[in-house]
Amino acid sequence: MDKSFWESRWQEKNTGWDIGYANPAISNFMEQYPNKGAAILIAGCGNAYEAEFLLKNGFTNITLIDIAETAVKNLQEKFKVEKSIRILCEDYFEHNDTYDVLIEQTFFCAINPIQRADYAQKAHSLLNDNGILMGVLFNREFDKAGPPFGGTAEEYLEYFKPYFDLKIFETCHSSVPQRQGSELFIHLIKK
Repeated sequence: MDKSFWESRWQEKNTGWDIGYANPAISNFMEQYPNKGAAILIAGCGNAYEAEFLLKNGFTNITLIDIAETAVKNLQEKFKVEKSIRILCEDYFEHNDTYDVLIEQTFFCAINPIQRADYAQKAHSLLNDNGILMGVLFNREFDKAGPPFGGTAEEYLEYFKPYFDLKIFETCHSSVPQRQGSELFIHLIKK
């Protein structure tokens, strides 16, 4: 699942992860987030509906990363007049900058599960002191080989506990209908 894999998915319009709007759990959380100037990262952002939501709600410092050139070109066109959004065609694991909030929406489930511990460590390194990792994770296994890759809360805790304090790590109560009962909402704070 390298850059060419994701690029081919975008070119073939094989984007089954795309729900067509910002994830309600993320929107609900960010509506309450007071710092509109916070540096926010959305990795593996796809169509970046969450970024649209953030813009409409006054956020002014948003970075979007995707590894697929087609996704990035689409975003550059979509947000061409937006000064509050920076768009990068990059690998999350090679990105170097710092943020106050990292929003997780379908990226964790897209990477190979052997990279999950590295994901947690990288998230820690990308966040400022007391930075937040928040979003949704699948809390189920899938019948076919991924992506998406599933998992369990118990498994995920092993990755995140060394780097984060758990503020919320529970069943997501505002999942989209097709994901009801199969997601966790996470709000983690950098140690």
